[in-house]
Amino acid sequence: MAEKTKKLPEITKDAQKVLDIVEKMTILELADLVKVMEEKFGVSAAAPTAVVTAPVATEEVEEKSTFNILLKDGGSNKIGVIKVVREITELGLKEAKDIVDGAPQTIKEEVQKKDAEAIKVKLEEVGATVELE
Repeated sequence: MAEKTKKLPEITKDAQKVLDIVEKMTILELADLVKVMEEKFGVSAAAPTAVVTAPVATEEVEEKSTFNILLKDGGSNKIGVIKVVREITELGLKEAKDIVDGAPQTIKEEVQKKDAEAIKVKLEEVGATVELE
């Protein structure tokens, strides 16, 4: 089945600057920003619900509930990343350093979604590049 590409509206330079800033924010920063904007402007970011009048055939996609955390790159702040890896894995200093120096490497396996996302944010905050698989 061919995927249709949706044409996005053109935006102003100011709107593009905002988009560039938002693109660099962490998930936690974005969540806080959305809450503040909802309060300030009296709106909700929740998608409106639609009433379905006829049965729709859809493919059920099972959402992944556990993830492996892959450290793709230790970044420039390797000491900070090593500290977070030690905290997450309870490994010793040498073992955590070996993981960071040997990136890409899996740090933890079969982690619940909520915990995996929190770990990813922690690592990204100290400059690491992380992927959830």
